[in-house]
Amino acid sequence: MADYPRFGPAGVPPSFRVLKASLMDVPRLLREEGLDAFEYQAVRWGVKPQIRREDAEKFGLKARENDVAVSLHGSYFMNFCGGKETVDASKKRLIACATASEWMGSPLVVFHVGFYGRKSPKQVFNECLEALKDAVSEMKTLGIKGVKLGLETMGKVSQFGSLDEVLGLCEQVEQTQPVIDWAHLHARDKGRFKTVEDFREVFVEIEKRLGAEAVKNMHCHFTKIEFTDKGEKRHHVLDEAGYGPDFELLAKVIAEFRLNPVIISESPILDLDAIKMRDILMKELKC
Repeated sequence: MADYPRFGPAGVPPSFRVLKASLMDVPRLLREEGLDAFEYQAVRWGVKPQIRREDAEKFGLKARENDVAVSLHGSYFMNFCGGKETVDASKKRLIACATASEWMGSPLVVFHVGFYGRKSPKQVFNECLEALKDAVSEMKTLGIKGVKLGLETMGKVSQFGSLDEVLGLCEQVEQTQPVIDWAHLHARDKGRFKTVEDFREVFVEIEKRLGAEAVKNMHCHFTKIEFTDKGEKRHHVLDEAGYGPDFELLAKVIAEFRLNPVIISESPILDLDAIKMRDILMKELKC
């Protein structure tokens, strides 16, 4: 783990595509912007890795050469709350993502656990617990030991992924860690983060349940967000007034506790808002 906070985009920034940059160019271009993290998007993958091992390893090498920390966002086509066939397919997709993540030298696969459907939250929790234990067991059998599963907090009330649910699974399933999506929690709880203390409470809860290391090197997502009674609606850029949460409040807590998170921008202007967040935090750290 780095001994400083890292910032980067969720996927290849639009400006890089305009330059017709290849995947192998991304770490260098991020470094030129002063960014040092990248979340590879495997969100459309099926049950097999959709990148050749050779390319994944080459990308990982380029990332290390440029000191860019890589994570991988897993397939959207996973639901560990569904029926047996759906869960079995979800496990295969998750393991495909973990396999490619290991090829890249990425220590983390971020993923969405699933939807409640007609089941109760308690039933869903117990079913997800067993399914994820099975997935981790299979990963170990395959020798995938250097990759953790990152359970993301979710922004819609129909989705499994409250802070309590994510921490509950992480308490009981090996090789997992929470991925705190601040925008999702803000939307799910209808405008949760209004003060520094609102952010601080999340860090305190994580430390209480998972220990200081889980807080010190947290992996998280950030953007501003619009929401309805059902939860998240759409992401907004940092400079857009009228939407939250406010990154400056989060930066104060990170600086207060001297944390070293990886912060992935999910803003519509991925890298540009990652740079803005970096600059806000650097200013706070100098105060």
